[in-house]
Amino acid sequence: MQWRNSSSNYGLVSITMHWVVAVAVVVLFALGYWMVGLTYYSSWYRTAPDIHKSIGLLLLALMVLRVIWRFLNRGPAPLANHGQMTRLATKVGHGVLYLGLFAVMISGYLISTADGRSISVFGWFEVPALVTSIPDQEDIAGLIHEYLAWGLVIFSGLHALAALKHHFIDRDSTLKRMFGRADA
Repeated sequence: MQWRNSSSNYGLVSITMHWVVAVAVVVLFALGYWMVGLTYYSSWYRTAPDIHKSIGLLLLALMVLRVIWRFLNRGPAPLANHGQMTRLATKVGHGVLYLGLFAVMISGYLISTADGRSISVFGWFEVPALVTSIPDQEDIAGLIHEYLAWGLVIFSGLHALAALKHHFIDRDSTLKRMFGRADA
């Protein structure tokens, strides 16, 4: 398998980034959903949010790299059987996923830094609090983060269903290309 995308397949770098982001989104959502129910006396009360923030900030860095990679290394050409509406839906859908990811992560950052403290990423390095002056920053960013996270997970599920539809109903190589195995 090649590192870079070709005219018919995604390369190893794009595939790896795609699936790491997908797993991270599921893990972050599950962790976030679980941790909001923790009580002050739970041993995970402080640890779970620290893990959630650390993974979220690493995901933000990966998404920045992913956007750069996408500009430097275009994806495969659209399949011949994909009409204009399918191509438009693909572009809009991916745009919504990218914007949703960045919006969720930025709102999470604003929640975590509202009190002016930096965020430790697994104790490896600190991300400083750059914005702290928004009135009710933690509460507003918290609501935005929650609704966007639900929206992102639902839209990601639709994205997965669309890939399965292409594979099982349309019987085209859309899904195979995300594994680097397009039809010859």
